[in-house]
Amino acid sequence: MEPRLVGPGPYRATRLWNEIIELFRAGMPLRKHRCRFKSYERCFKASEAVDCLHELLGSNQNFGPEVTRDQTVKLLKKFLKNHVIEDIKGRWGREDFEDDGHLYRFPPSSPLKSYPKKPSCEKEVIKFPDWSEPKAGPSQEHIPVKSVSMNSEMWYKRHSIAIGEVPACKLVFRRELTQTNIEEIWKSMTLSRLQKVLGLDSLDEVLDTKLVNSKYIVQNVYNVNKQGIVTLEDKSRPSCSDLKQPTYSGFERDVFKTIVDYFGQMKEPLLTFHFFDIFVSVLGLLQKPSKAVEALQISCLLLPPENRKRLQLLVRMMARISLNQDLPPLSESVRTRTLMVQAFSRCILRSKDEIDLDELLAAKLVSFVMDNYQEILSVPPALKSSIEDHVIHLQRVQIKYSGADSDGTLPPPSFCHQISTGEFEHQRATGSQEPLASLLEEIVMNKEISVKDKKKKLKQFQKSYPEVYRVRFPTPETEAMLFPEKTKQKPPILMWALKKPFQPFHRTRSFRM
Repeated sequence: MEPRLVGPGPYRATRLWNEIIELFRAGMPLRKHRCRFKSYERCFKASEAVDCLHELLGSNQNFGPEVTRDQTVKLLKKFLKNHVIEDIKGRWGREDFEDDGHLYRFPPSSPLKSYPKKPSCEKEVIKFPDWSEPKAGPSQEHIPVKSVSMNSEMWYKRHSIAIGEVPACKLVFRRELTQTNIEEIWKSMTLSRLQKVLGLDSLDEVLDTKLVNSKYIVQNVYNVNKQGIVTLEDKSRPSCSDLKQPTYSGFERDVFKTIVDYFGQMKEPLLTFHFFDIFVSVLGLLQKPSKAVEALQISCLLLPPENRKRLQLLVRMMARISLNQDLPPLSESVRTRTLMVQAFSRCILRSKDEIDLDELLAAKLVSFVMDNYQEILSVPPALKSSIEDHVIHLQRVQIKYSGADSDGTLPPPSFCHQISTGEFEHQRATGSQEPLASLLEEIVMNKEISVKDKKKKLKQFQKSYPEVYRVRFPTPETEAMLFPEKTKQKPPILMWALKKPFQPFHRTRSFRM
């Protein structure tokens, strides 16, 4: 069984758990072992299971080579607790698995987790200000019409007033946008963009949108300092920048331990329990780093401002410590980067229900965020400018004509997303099949161009659109029928003349009597 990439979507953690179980059962070698003068068939040592599962996780693109042996042992403990494996006496249910020589085996069938049924969340429809209520003021009939850029259809409507074909235009004001309206626009467009980046039909199964606070998004975007760190409204906390720092030996380790203890005592991770599924879904995009970065940028905007600020400061510290070659080692046995991931991944991401792959998923996410923290923890500029332009568009005075379904202004902005070369080629080949086929048929049936030019055009078409060309000419025979070869037969007299010299005509005697 080959490992596959589990992409974004609902229940990704459960899908990963089931896949790892199936891969482990298929790849773990089973053989005969002896224990206390007794032989046991089709079993394995604990250390052999650690070797096999560690190699499997390291080569699996859903987890990667950063998975440690210690994390593998912890996962096998959960396997034993959930009866994925059992000891040779059939015991299971406890997490007493160790990396040693004890013997284990698979039960007749390892239980796979079923997908939970979440209550469907009703889609939240945001009501934007409409055209229905004009702003109170002078009579609409006496308001001068300002010049605006119009397309040909709108120009015709305006200038056809003179002949009475359509009624006169008038200025129409939208309701004034309140701060609540603007915050709801930010929420709506932010979630819409996140859904497109993840490639999901709906966010309902990975995120309860009712729990997304629109005020948090706006505050995370605009209330920031020069470094992009969120500034909180409560500034009563004292600053530690002026305090003198001691320089005794081992000071760095003591500070690190204090920070670990501080974040370790939090009851809820920085990415919050509500957003666990959405961040696990983003992990399915790590094979496309640019999309993963954008998805994490948007997802982090949904966090409470205090959580976002702590996350920004913590991840920046982790990245700088990992890259600081002059810093004394914080551990004698573990590399600094690995230590950062192990120490803080649980306080950044974990599930409220303690899903069995929490630690591996959190380590994967934290490693990626550390490598790209400057982009991920900044405000996505394209999203910000697009929403701001849309708000300005909604606040403009509009021109409306009676019976017209649309106004002369631009529609709300929309997003496009980057696709791979393979997807582009597929769309190019299939998205315009019909018009290309018509063009090819037109070249074939055109009798005004010479045979030479027709062959040249067909050759160019075949090179550019081989799939369309193959449909029209599936075999060389069908292509040859378009240009039948004409056989040239020379007159026999010419052949005879080449063989015999010319002889003058001689009158012969008549046979008539």
